[in-house]
Amino acid sequence: MVVYNSKGINMVIRDMQIEDVHSLSVLYYHFWGEDSNVEKMQKKFIELQKNDAYIFLCAIEQGQLVGTVMGIVCEELYGECQPFLVLENMVVDNACRRNGVGKLLYTELENRAREKGCTQVILVTETNRADACGFYQSLGFHPTANKGFKKKIS
Repeated sequence: MVVYNSKGINMVIRDMQIEDVHSLSVLYYHFWGEDSNVEKMQKKFIELQKNDAYIFLCAIEQGQLVGTVMGIVCEELYGECQPFLVLENMVVDNACRRNGVGKLLYTELENRAREKGCTQVILVTETNRADACGFYQSLGFHPTANKGFKKKIS
């Protein structure tokens, strides 16, 4: 757990707990506009939490979950065989954006990735999300250095 105090805001970045899953579903609803099955989320969280490859972090402000991010450590099978981290599902409550929540979450996630020996972080976001693209660029991601592809399958 990491506690930050900036501009009068006390923020805690910590590992997500099963008790956070309901609040997480609400945060996801506000972001994606889709309902989540909380019971399934809880079961999946318990399963994934046992796997050291998964990192689940959340930002807590005044006892409320205001942001989250998931990292997945992937093993590599070429070169020096060093792992990399895939960043997924970074979401910050609309009311808390532009207050450093996302940066704090990312900083802690990157620290955890380094501890696990990761040498890079990879993410995919939609190109029409200008705010998200700008945010990731501010963290040092280079939008023209690589090209990502995403295909939904059923």
